[in-house]
Amino acid sequence: MTDRPPVAVGIADLADRLGRPAFVAVCVDLLRGAPRERYVDELRGLTGHDWQPGDGVLDHDVWKDYWVRTWGARGLLHVWDPDDPDATDAVVAGLGDEHHRPAEMCLKVVARHDVAGAGDGAAALAGHALPRVRAQAMRALAVVGDTEHADVVRAGLDDPAPEVRRQAGRAWEAMAARLDLD
Repeated sequence: MTDRPPVAVGIADLADRLGRPAFVAVCVDLLRGAPRERYVDELRGLTGHDWQPGDGVLDHDVWKDYWVRTWGARGLLHVWDPDDPDATDAVVAGLGDEHHRPAEMCLKVVARHDVAGAGDGAAALAGHALPRVRAQAMRALAVVGDTEHADVVRAGLDDPAPEVRRQAGRAWEAMAARLDLD
């Protein structure tokens, strides 16, 4: 097994090489479903994989397309441009991804970077079947939730999963302080 630097280091190196605007554009394109073959070099930095023939990463049956969208979102988690409307739009749209992995990663981007317009998408994911997605939705709502999302967070306080209840409590405290809720 090869010693590889942490993925975050590879992402930072890639962003330095490409420049922030080009890096963000690549991640947005991947999040929107661009073919992996278009970005083989960039995906090496985003994933920590070698992306060589035979390693399986180019095989759509081994690594499903939702992974490529997830890796695009993960890049935006580490390198964000708050002034790029394409990045904001892609992350908000990614909250509605058909697979939970890209949607969950978009929730992480939302929570870290306070992505405008993400409240409704995060609130919708608060009802997801997977507790880890619901918990991440609560984290995102703590940052971007507005008064119309208060009932969703309150409902999370009674979620059957303890990690969701814990995050809902934190989200409620943050929203109550930020929005002057009772």
